Amino acid sequence: MTTVPQERSVPKPVFTDAEAGAKQFPDSGARRFNYYLPQKRKQTHYEDVTVEVQPDPRHYLAQGWLYGFADGRGGYPLDWTALKAWGSDRPEPQRGPGSGGRGYDWPAHGWHEFRDPNEEWEFSLYRYNSNVVRQVTQNVEAARRAKAFEQWNPNFVERHVGAWMHVDHGLGLYLFANANRRAPTNMHNNAISVNSMHRIRAAQDLALYSLTLSEEIPGFDGSAHLETWNTDPAWQGVRDTAEALTAIDDWCEAVLAANVVFEPLVGELFRSGLVQHAAPRNGDFVTPTIVGAEEYDFSERDLRYTVAMFQLLTNDREFAEHNRGLIGQWLANWVPRCIAAARALQPLWSQPDAKPPRFEDALDRAKSRFAGILTDLGLPTPKELAQ
Repeated sequence: MTTVPQERSVPKPVFTDAEAGAKQFPDSGARRFNYYLPQKRKQTHYEDVTVEVQPDPRHYLAQGWLYGFADGRGGYPLDWTALKAWGSDRPEPQRGPGSGGRGYDWPAHGWHEFRDPNEEWEFSLYRYNSNVVRQVTQNVEAARRAKAFEQWNPNFVERHVGAWMHVDHGLGLYLFANANRRAPTNMHNNAISVNSMHRIRAAQDLALYSLTLSEEIPGFDGSAHLETWNTDPAWQGVRDTAEALTAIDDWCEAVLAANVVFEPLVGELFRSGLVQHAAPRNGDFVTPTIVGAEEYDFSERDLRYTVAMFQLLTNDREFAEHNRGLIGQWLANWVPRCIAAARALQPLWSQPDAKPPRFEDALDRAKSRFAGILTDLGLPTPKELAQ
């Protein structure tokens, strides 16, 4: 005898349209976002994946920030920098459920006007850095096969080029990564975080290069850079300045002091004014390719976004005078420190067997470069540059 199984009484799922998702709008089929105003006539892919991706109560979050800190502040407070942008001083509106997200009188539009001229986002970062690492690796491998490392004295590289990785690691991890978290918009966050990754990758390049030379050159001391960084008098000015930079609380001051002041007056002076000139004259064609990759990072990418970011602030429709005055105070503080650090490096110019151009000539070029950046920002050259 067969029994017919009875159907169990189980609730059946019923799929219904969510009201918001099912509702049709005139642009429901649009393939472009329309919640932001593009910088040019046509929005770019960079803007689509960057602008307003981080929700902001200054524009859309009617209920306020979704997260906050122990002191009650939420998200990305504008007072994490003393610089101001159009709308920063407008009173914050009272919000509540159902109060709406647009039409407030407190948008702080000035911060949201920034666009990174490099158009950096995740894909561009991975592609660029992978290309740099591939090229550096190929250059080192070619030198290894050609036995090129047997032809030059490694003392300068092991002690002084190696010491620069401490600058890159410190600024990348403790200055730019910190400034990235404190900046108020996703556009700033992306540009500054990419700057952080450039510095960390450059430090890694030098560390791996040191390991390679330890394997290839008998007697090469891969840890000599530690003693140089900690005790060599020529490096103590750079060390003191780099460590002071990492302690800056104001994220705008940190980025400006590092990219507008320290890099032209100290970073480019060391990399281009010394290493790039001295290494080839002493039979070393590998080190310039590694140092040159970092030089390109700064001069063609990191400085580019920095100038675009601060040009908006020094020409702000509401706070230009305030911003220029404050930046002038920052320059008066950091320019003499960087000039002193640069001058302390002067003994390094006499160490290579084949000498690079004179230190004073290299420093004059660095000062001229720095003055040109200030001109691009519409800022006067500080009197401290004459030191």
